[in-house]
Amino acid sequence: MSLAPDRPDTPEECGLLDGRVRLLQPARGYRVAMDPVLLAAAVPLDGPGPVRRVLDAGAGTGAAALCLLARAGTDVAVTGLETDPETAALAARSAALNGWDARLEMVRGTLLAPPTPVTARPFDAVLTNPPYMEDGTRPPDPGRAAAHATDIPLAAWIGACLDRLRPKGRLVVIHRADRLDALLAALTGRAGAVEVLPLWPGPGADGVPRPARRVIVRARLGVRGPATLHPGLVLHGPDGAHTPAAEAVLRGGAALDAVLRGHSGG
Repeated sequence: MSLAPDRPDTPEECGLLDGRVRLLQPARGYRVAMDPVLLAAAVPLDGPGPVRRVLDAGAGTGAAALCLLARAGTDVAVTGLETDPETAALAARSAALNGWDARLEMVRGTLLAPPTPVTARPFDAVLTNPPYMEDGTRPPDPGRAAAHATDIPLAAWIGACLDRLRPKGRLVVIHRADRLDALLAALTGRAGAVEVLPLWPGPGADGVPRPARRVIVRARLGVRGPATLHPGLVLHGPDGAHTPAAEAVLRGGAALDAVLRGHSGG
């Protein structure tokens, strides 16, 4: 379902996970892409350890949080932390559209100085899609600038996310592959059992496989364990269409772990 905006500032509705998630987003500016859907799919819901309370740090319009709720049981609740009031309000409206307003609480605030609803109790999992640019030229559109650029260094962003976890809780991050070294450095000494899942774009026009541009990294607070480099997910085939595995996640709503194991169960 899509609602044509009456005015340029009227939000429009789009569907995620083949229409199972209804999402409101600004008619102009930043548009939700596949990253939050992949991020939500990477959150393990079957352990180790219970996952009942989840924080979406930098929730934006709530795409990742809503996609996670579409896969999770009714005992899972998400708190979305977002600095921009209009964006947070859109996410809350989307939660109501899906009938999940009791399961998604949007909270306004900053990650480095979070409000009481975020600090009162630790979370079982934190998912986050940090802005990809820390400095440099920002996109001219304010919405895109807020989504893609920040003054918070990546190490501080990751550290603030780890601060919100219970012992052995899990952090799930999607970020640029060329920042993998900085991301792993930010985890060193605080989180272990690190898992790296590359997101491969697929072959180029010449048939040659291209390097990963995005990675998903998972780690557990205070846990010691070796790092694991997973085969990852190939997003596109030679014809540019999504691979069946990517379709299972992006449209079928499958858990990323299930797809990587070779089936599309949740």
